[in-house]
Amino acid sequence: MTIGMTPDEIRRRADALGPWFHNMELGGVRTAPGHFLGDYPAVKFKGFAHVLPADLTGKTVLDIGCNGGFYSLEMKRRGAARVLGIDFDEDYLAQARFAAEVEGADIEFRKLSVYDVAALGERFDLVVFMGVLYHLRHPLLALDLVHEHVAGDLLLFQSMQRGSDAIDPVPENADFFDGAAMFDGPGYPKLHFIEHRYADDPTNWWAPNAACSAAMLRSAGFSILAHPESEVFLCRREAVEIPPWSGAVYPATTKETAR
Repeated sequence: MTIGMTPDEIRRRADALGPWFHNMELGGVRTAPGHFLGDYPAVKFKGFAHVLPADLTGKTVLDIGCNGGFYSLEMKRRGAARVLGIDFDEDYLAQARFAAEVEGADIEFRKLSVYDVAALGERFDLVVFMGVLYHLRHPLLALDLVHEHVAGDLLLFQSMQRGSDAIDPVPENADFFDGAAMFDGPGYPKLHFIEHRYADDPTNWWAPNAACSAAMLRSAGFSILAHPESEVFLCRREAVEIPPWSGAVYPATTKETAR
């Protein structure tokens, strides 16, 4: 804890930076004591913390959508040499910087969108991508960009999910007619679109089921190493050859180019 900062001072500054989504304990003070999910995200972290390396000494970590800095702090506590947290919300960044100040943690925070991660110009040993996917209008694009520009080895992923936790086997190439029934299976990859609001949050755009989260990760070039709970996946970046038709638009054909 920062020397000379009393619990009363921490409480006043934390309140001024609120409301907090990360209910963290800073110098004995809770940042969100009335959180609707209780001791969140610590209570969730306990369910999958064991799949992460206990010792990150010498490793670099990128925390995408860092929010109030909970995961950035946890990775620093595990000895990471460098932790960079990025978010597009100035209020969350102010909270994260304050949390790091109280904890005396050397963590860098920057305002940056996940769509702009190429601007960082470096890869990280561990990328934390927790609670971000469902807030994005273009989620698969974001995963592609993470794979292409910043993921060096491991990816820790979590998304709010709805629907079944089952993961059905899907054929490599289903028949147009005979394969139609598989789409109705509860374990078929499904990404539910939220047109308006969900849980009073206009940034909740998507709710994948577990099969969809896994399929999107694989499609973006990540192999799944562990699935410790329904919403959480620990992945490894794999070298993949991107098909020419998988870009944001279809490539022009010869006839189209000639027009």
